[in-house]
Amino acid sequence: MTKKALVSLSGGLDSTTTLAIAKSKNFEPYVITFDYDQKNDIEVEAAKTITNEMNVESHKIFPIRLSEIGGSALTDDIEVPKDQQKNKGIPVTYVAGRNIIFLSLAVSWAEVNDIQDIFIGVNSVDYSGYPDCRPEFIEAFQKAINLGTKSGVSGDEFTLHTPIIDLTKAEIIQTGTELGVDYSQTISCYDPDSRGRACGKCDSCRMRKKGFIKAGIKDPTRYQEGVKYD
Repeated sequence: MTKKALVSLSGGLDSTTTLAIAKSKNFEPYVITFDYDQKNDIEVEAAKTITNEMNVESHKIFPIRLSEIGGSALTDDIEVPKDQQKNKGIPVTYVAGRNIIFLSLAVSWAEVNDIQDIFIGVNSVDYSGYPDCRPEFIEAFQKAINLGTKSGVSGDEFTLHTPIIDLTKAEIIQTGTELGVDYSQTISCYDPDSRGRACGKCDSCRMRKKGFIKAGIKDPTRYQEGVKYD
């Protein structure tokens, strides 16, 4: 019997690969996308396209006004850093408590819909240094949700699946390519234009581009005119 799984999908490379992995493991995916007032809200449209192309029947768009909290270059009037070789500390693109909020809402929705398996595309290797993408966080959060939910204390415990957490960006791309992911539909850029074209200069763009180079796979990303990447 096919088991149901809730998959958190942003519309980016990592979460799309995670969705493909969940499907490859014969889970029936229920997808949730968080529209959190992010500047790059075109990724929500990308998520819609991806779920349609991957034949996902259930796709919930969940609105959250994280702009009311602010403090991040993704949700506030703060410039997205460009052309930085390496961040020192936690970057300004960090959204305070984002995965805590997303996973809490995902667990609530999953519990009501009798889903015990939750997939999230966090990565602790080629990433921007966010504390809520680390294995320690995932382990602690899984313990918390099984202590603090009706399902958890009744014996129907939740399992958080993080299939790409220990993979490099190149390995993620190779995995997704083998599973038939169309990366041209994904958006990873922190500062895309209104047409969804990537800036090519933010941390996320640079990590994505290097991933394709190391994977030996042609980069299908649509970049803004005049953008060069070396």
